[in-house]
Amino acid sequence: MDLAALSTEYVKITVVAKAGGASLNLGAPPEFAFLADGTTPDTGDWHTGEWLAPHARILIGPEGGETTLTEGDYRVWIKFAGGTETPIHRTGTLTIY
Repeated sequence: MDLAALSTEYVKITVVAKAGGASLNLGAPPEFAFLADGTTPDTGDWHTGEWLAPHARILIGPEGGETTLTEGDYRVWIKFAGGTETPIHRTGTLTIY
């Protein structure tokens, strides 16, 4: 996905209905991290998104976004509750221009 640094838009990730055989906890919001390639998320890297089934989404950008990203290439990570598991997945790339 490519976004202008001046734009405020949702980044959406499609999430399957079950994780490890247990239903997702849609009451717990998904979390997103946007990191340089080759790095993995740490505690302070996560930003809270929301569910709009079947998508997890987060608003990013300077006009009220959960976070604002500077120009560059990012790997998008997602974390969510699924029964007793908390899956963390690298989901794709985001280029801010």
